[in-house]
Amino acid sequence: MGTGTSLGRVRGLGSAKEGTHHWWRQRITAGSSLFLMLWLVASILNRSSFDYVSLHGWLQSAWVAIPMALLVLSVFYHFRLGLQVVIEDYQHDETRIVALVLLNFFTVGLGAVAIFAILKIAFGASH
Repeated sequence: MGTGTSLGRVRGLGSAKEGTHHWWRQRITAGSSLFLMLWLVASILNRSSFDYVSLHGWLQSAWVAIPMALLVLSVFYHFRLGLQVVIEDYQHDETRIVALVLLNFFTVGLGAVAIFAILKIAFGASH
């Protein structure tokens, strides 16, 4: 057929051919986040005690720390993908680039802090 409208071709506003890939990433991270959140809720509800010492000891297990780290990665990546779409759809001037850069710094920074906290506990930080 064609590659879009004549005006769209001139302006370079045709399809970037990346929408499907982005859509699949959002669906995969949504599914993994759902699965890991269900694990987290079930795992916490199976605890006999909810005090700090008990939960701190629980998080020191590799069987808990690894899924927790995966949950953090999945949730923050899904968060970034979703806000990227919002920024790209509704921000149309030069501040869009700044907003996307700030979004990346924010998600990577907070995700790194969360992963660091999990690893610190998992590798035996004292309470």
